[in-house]
Amino acid sequence: MPAHKSKSEKNDSEKQSLRDPYDVLGVSRNSTDQEIKSAYRKLALKYHPDKNANDPKTTDMFNEITFSYNILSDPDKRHQYDTAGFEAVDSKNQDLELDLSSLGAVNTMFAAIFSKLGVPIKTTVSATLLEEALHGTVTIEPIELGQPIVRKVEKQCAHFYSVTITEKQAQAGLVCRVQSADKSKFKLLYFDQEENGGLNLALQEDSAKTGKVTSAGMYFLGFPVYRLDPPSNSMGSVKDPDAVFFKKLDGFQPCEIHEIKAGMHTFAVYGDNFFKSVSYTIEVLCTEAFVEEKESLRTVEAQILSKRLELSKFESEYKQVLAQFTEMTGRYAQEMQAIDELLMQRNEIHASYTMASPMKHSSSSGRRRTLWELNQRCEKGRWDPQN
Repeated sequence: MPAHKSKSEKNDSEKQSLRDPYDVLGVSRNSTDQEIKSAYRKLALKYHPDKNANDPKTTDMFNEITFSYNILSDPDKRHQYDTAGFEAVDSKNQDLELDLSSLGAVNTMFAAIFSKLGVPIKTTVSATLLEEALHGTVTIEPIELGQPIVRKVEKQCAHFYSVTITEKQAQAGLVCRVQSADKSKFKLLYFDQEENGGLNLALQEDSAKTGKVTSAGMYFLGFPVYRLDPPSNSMGSVKDPDAVFFKKLDGFQPCEIHEIKAGMHTFAVYGDNFFKSVSYTIEVLCTEAFVEEKESLRTVEAQILSKRLELSKFESEYKQVLAQFTEMTGRYAQEMQAIDELLMQRNEIHASYTMASPMKHSSSSGRRRTLWELNQRCEKGRWDPQN
């Protein structure tokens, strides 16, 4: 009879059976984030279960592709894997991306409930939509520079926009911003033009709450610009707020594309709500008149990068001081208890210097009663010193 394997043995065997994420995605170990994302999107589109319903093997392949991407797309997990392999990566904490368009109403409802409870749920653009874009069958609306457009897009659908710029405008820089006044969730997408006329997803920015709106933006300014990705596990903030603080700037990463050429460029707004449509405003600007703002952005982001380095150093110093503080507070409690016990012993010794019997609590009341009786006898003339 074969022996049962322990959980640790099962986990070890599973890790040994996993393929190298770089091999799964077909990228080199020094690939950029953009190259990893591009490879993932093409493979995910090819092996998506919705497109291969009659081939169950593609589901396993799709899961392997997603698992590999979740490791290589996270800077911490990628570093852990490069350093010590799967042993250093917590496979139970993989953040899966859900295609809401492929979920039923019940599963979508559960996902929405978990999201409301604070469970971080990542969503991905519908595979059907990406395939339509790749085949060039989507409708694209031209948009003028500096002319905001207000629209409403249905959930898990997208509106495509194209803008054409000159060489001078490309050198000056381009910014695309989208806002939703009702704080809806959406994704801002940017597509590369394929040789066959199709569109391949190149950049994606998820909306984030900024004040009274949700917004997302892409900045092509001719110099490196950065984005701030949210933490991979926001639920950890409840248990360890210090760790969340020190990782606050870990998601501050350079955007894959920061300059574009003259010609036509395609953006899209994807409705990422669970059930509702998304009202939004999109605006594409040439930044020729925003010289001061560009310099300010470059300066502030340089300061943030410097602060990220300082934060790393400060974390080690903080942990050392915190350990010393914890040790000191423990010693403080011990010393306080020892002093209190010694003072109590001292008081007991002081109280022992007497030959009188210990007085009971009831003696004072008994003495008051005796004096009252003597007084009554005197008043009635019945007091007898002999009695």
